[in-house]
Amino acid sequence: MSVTASPAARRWTIGRRQRIAELMDDPQIEPAALDHALRGIARINAVSLTAEHLWRRLKRIAAQRRLSRLSVLDVGCGNADVTIGIARRAASAGLLVEISGCDMTAVAIEAASDRARRAGLSNVEFFQADALLDDLRGEYDAVVSSLFLHHLAEQDAIELLRRASQIARYAIIMDDLCRSALGYWLARWGCRLLTRSPVVHFDGPASVRSAFTATEALQLARAAGLDGAVAVRRWPERYTLAWHADAEGGS
Repeated sequence: MSVTASPAARRWTIGRRQRIAELMDDPQIEPAALDHALRGIARINAVSLTAEHLWRRLKRIAAQRRLSRLSVLDVGCGNADVTIGIARRAASAGLLVEISGCDMTAVAIEAASDRARRAGLSNVEFFQADALLDDLRGEYDAVVSSLFLHHLAEQDAIELLRRASQIARYAIIMDDLCRSALGYWLARWGCRLLTRSPVVHFDGPASVRSAFTATEALQLARAAGLDGAVAVRRWPERYTLAWHADAEGGS
């Protein structure tokens, strides 16, 4: 599978966000191609230490709130490599975490549920939902996401953050790509090193073009009414947008 960039795409500069339709978002994508791509993204997330990064923040929330049980929603969970990574770390730490994952794609939810069953995780569940429109099944102590915000138009990103604030008791933590020249080249070559999926080879660099900067993500959070939100850049050219219900959560 190969894709030729349009003249407009070739004229792109890093300072301007350019939303590009990703192959993974195509409802007609073949299930085998999607599964291959999701496994490639899981490998990239592992190298980026995404589950560990989110877990450290969740563990801090539980400690500060003196919670013995933590409920978490992972929005846009894909095949749940990050969701399951958080659940495994919680089990190792002896903290009871009830974690749910939602995704629009039935193939992703099926793959996620299968992975959780094979991992023997009974405290993880998945459901299919459009995070902008559908019922997200109650409230959670924390709402998290990874590599999801960049898929959205600005107004949809604001709406997602607003909806998340309505169901998150204590925190919202969203981790995503940071649009930068280094990030683009890391995606372009890193995706080719870490997976053979042609879908990921196209979607990786396209995702960076579609991504927000940390400053832009913070502006979205403020537009959604998330006072006190912070956006912190981290390796490898990602940022974490975090909001806490009060100042206890820190950055």
